[in-house]
Amino acid sequence: MYTQLDIETHFDGKLKIAYLNQPETMNALTKPSLSDLKDFVKECSEDETVRCVAISGRGRAFCSGQNLDDAFVQGNEHHDNDIIRKIVVDYYNPLVTEITRCKKPVVALVNGPAVGAGAMLALICDFVLAVDTSYFAQAFSNIGLIPDTGGTYFLPKLLGRQLANYLAFTGKRLSGEEAKSYGLVAEVFNEEEFSSKSMEILEKMSNMPTAAIKLTKKAFAQSYNNTLREQLELEGDLQQEAAQTEDFIEGVNAFLQKRKPNYKGR
Repeated sequence: MYTQLDIETHFDGKLKIAYLNQPETMNALTKPSLSDLKDFVKECSEDETVRCVAISGRGRAFCSGQNLDDAFVQGNEHHDNDIIRKIVVDYYNPLVTEITRCKKPVVALVNGPAVGAGAMLALICDFVLAVDTSYFAQAFSNIGLIPDTGGTYFLPKLLGRQLANYLAFTGKRLSGEEAKSYGLVAEVFNEEEFSSKSMEILEKMSNMPTAAIKLTKKAFAQSYNNTLREQLELEGDLQQEAAQTEDFIEGVNAFLQKRKPNYKGR
């Protein structure tokens, strides 16, 4: 079904991992791979079996950004002044939308360099797990472009204005550890442990109360635009919604019975 992705399923379908699978280009993004990723995330969001989603790359890189040959190779497209806008609007923006509104946690497994749109693909996920040999670079300015893939929205919020400007203007590379120190990465593991440690976290996420995580994502997203009063009102509404889920009842019963909860994601 997905021509540009390699899909793995784990834990009886609770976890699905999509690997960008063009190692010869360091997993550079193309229109087909962007469409495949969008469709993959949307399918996982709607599939009740899936409880956690992850995105990674095959080979030595996570993602080297936009494949420029794919953007300009067809006919005289390089003379079309609107081609970049079309790619952003038709391919990148729908992918960003699907990832940010996915009903399941979406985790980036950064196994190597993440550059330009590849860096932002990781950073728009709910959190990032990275290998210590990885690096992140907002390389857009190196070819005279601005950060896209949600970059102008998320970078100032993740980093603050000063650091967002610095990284966007200079294209400076951040090691995995530096990215973690800036709050861009949740965990960094060495190469020997990256696979096993990441899978431990993904397994935990696959067994968490997914409905509550979905509502948490919704609350965090709306906090960017809400006043404190509006956010407190939203918390009350969403907390009531969470309290009506099967997972909440199971969590309370498990606590009272002093046993491990068996969440169903409902």
